[in-house]
Amino acid sequence: MEFNNLLLEKDGAIGIITMNRPKALNALNEETLVDLDQAVDLIAKDDEVKAVIITGNGNAFVAGADIVAMQNNNGLQGKAFGTLGQGVFLKIEKLPKPVIAAINGFALGGGCELAMACDIRIASEKAKFGQPEVGLGIVPGFAGTQRLPKLVGAGMAKELIFTGDMIDAQKANQIGLVNRVVAPDELMEEAKKMARKIISNAPVAVRFAKQAINEGLELDVARGQLIEVDLLALCFATEDQKEGMKAFIEKRKPVFKDR
Repeated sequence: MEFNNLLLEKDGAIGIITMNRPKALNALNEETLVDLDQAVDLIAKDDEVKAVIITGNGNAFVAGADIVAMQNNNGLQGKAFGTLGQGVFLKIEKLPKPVIAAINGFALGGGCELAMACDIRIASEKAKFGQPEVGLGIVPGFAGTQRLPKLVGAGMAKELIFTGDMIDAQKANQIGLVNRVVAPDELMEEAKKMARKIISNAPVAVRFAKQAINEGLELDVARGQLIEVDLLALCFATEDQKEGMKAFIEKRKPVFKDR
C-alpha cells in the first residue's frame, strides 16, 4: 500500500514506518495521522512482522503537529484533531507487537507524544525533545499531559510542559524520556539490533508482557498482579513455553513458533 506521508517497509520480521514529510519536518496533519493509522492496521494484520520501528526522514522524527493546518480551527475542530491523534497513538501503544521509536532529530509536540506512545525510545545524539504547545496558546493534545508524567514524573513533566523548553538527547536520557542515546549513523542499526533481540524471544510471551505492563500501569499493584498471573497461566498453555523450557534444559537455542 502506498502512502503520501510515510513509508512502510519490512526488514525480515521488522516492520519500519518512516514519517516522510521532510520539507515540513514530518509535521502531523490530518492526512498524515490517517496514513499512520492505516499503516499500523496493516502491521497489526501482518503475522510476519514481530516488531516495529518508527522513525523520520530528514532532520526530524516529527517536529510536531502541523500548525499551518490547525491555526484556524475552532473548538470543535481542535477537539476532533486531538481525538484523531490520541486514537492513533493509543493504537500504537496497544499494538500487540513491540514498537521502538528511532528518534533521529526533532521530536517536539506531537512528535514527542508519538515517541512516548512507543514501547522503547532510542535517540540520536542530534535528537531534540519538547512540548512547546503552551507557547502557541494550547495544551498538548495527543496525550502528552498523560504519558509524560508517567515516564519522567509529575514535577519534570510540568516543568517541560509549562515552560515549553526544548531539551537535548542526553537530558532526555537522564530524566528517563529515552532508553539510550547513540551516534546518528548508528541509530537505525541499534534499533534493528534491539528489535532482533526481542524477536528472538517467544512472540506470544512478549505480547503478554506488553499487555501486563500496559494494563498494570493503570491499576494498583494487587490488581496488576492478577493480570500478570492470568497471562502467566496462558503462557503455560503455549507450544513456545514447552519449547523454551525444553531448549533451556537441553542447552540449545529455542525455536519459537508463535503459538
